[in-house]
Amino acid sequence: MDRRIRLGLGTLLAAATLAVSVAAAAQQVNVYSARHYDSDNELFDRFTEQTGISVRVLQGDSDQLIERIRREGAASPADVLITVDAGRLWRAEESGVLQSVESDVLDERIPAYLRHPEGLWFGLSQRMRVIFYNKEAFDPSLISTYEDLADPQFEGQICIRSSTNVYNQSLLASMIDAHGVDGTTDWARGLVSNLARQPQGGDTDQIRGVAAGECEISVANHYYYVRLAVSDDPADREVADRVGIIFPNQDDRGIHVNVGGAGVVAGAPNRDNAIRLLEYLASDEAQELFAKGNHEYPVVDGVPLDEVVAGWGEIRFDELNVGTLGRNNPDAVRIADRVGWR
Repeated sequence: MDRRIRLGLGTLLAAATLAVSVAAAAQQVNVYSARHYDSDNELFDRFTEQTGISVRVLQGDSDQLIERIRREGAASPADVLITVDAGRLWRAEESGVLQSVESDVLDERIPAYLRHPEGLWFGLSQRMRVIFYNKEAFDPSLISTYEDLADPQFEGQICIRSSTNVYNQSLLASMIDAHGVDGTTDWARGLVSNLARQPQGGDTDQIRGVAAGECEISVANHYYYVRLAVSDDPADREVADRVGIIFPNQDDRGIHVNVGGAGVVAGAPNRDNAIRLLEYLASDEAQELFAKGNHEYPVVDGVPLDEVVAGWGEIRFDELNVGTLGRNNPDAVRIADRVGWR
């Protein structure tokens, strides 16, 4: 074969291969996710079925994923970062790994208090931080607010996890907005004085501690309780049966809520696909999966709730912009250290 013909065929083959590669890349979106729920995989599968865009997921710890994106820099394949808690979204924001997005769909469907004012991230699910009590040993009428947890009458009665946990840092951050640094410091000091034991374990351990009588009161995210209540294990359901739930601050600012959320990564190679994925995650279909997959609250009004959650009735949420929780995080960490909340 003539050398010029061979070269021409080689060039055509290389061009065809490049075109296929470019087309394939245009039909994908790369997600770095700190959520590890089967329902999220179903969300991605449905998105692919509807759009033809494949979703490639890298799972990991929130802080590790943020650091990985930062180190990868302009070479990062990440298009979307999904994480939990406004504190972690703030860390991503401060690390410069997210870019601003303008989307009428996201602005219309997600309330302003659940998204970044400049579109750096968007809340996709809500979780309440509630108070649990031992039904046999505690009178729930004694507590109606988070502030009550610092009352000296509850000395030696409270279980709560470490202040290094971002959920507790965000609770402190919300208190800072309500009471300032000095007022929150006094509250945190009172809370620590009322601990029944040194902070240990996760949220489920705090609920188990109440059920076992190790403490009369605990604080945890609501969905940890629902997991116990609907568990296939009778021992888990017994734990749930032994505890009651208090939804704090219903007569004033509302219960503290946090978010699972996502943002488009700075320099995302598939930016348009990333925005399409976020818009899908705000759809009624996706929001119902969020609600029922991990017993969370949707961010879109009118979406059906998990059966157990729906049974609690209407609950007033604190509509403080969750971005404030991130901005107050450094002060929250300092307060916890100052009062000895380990």
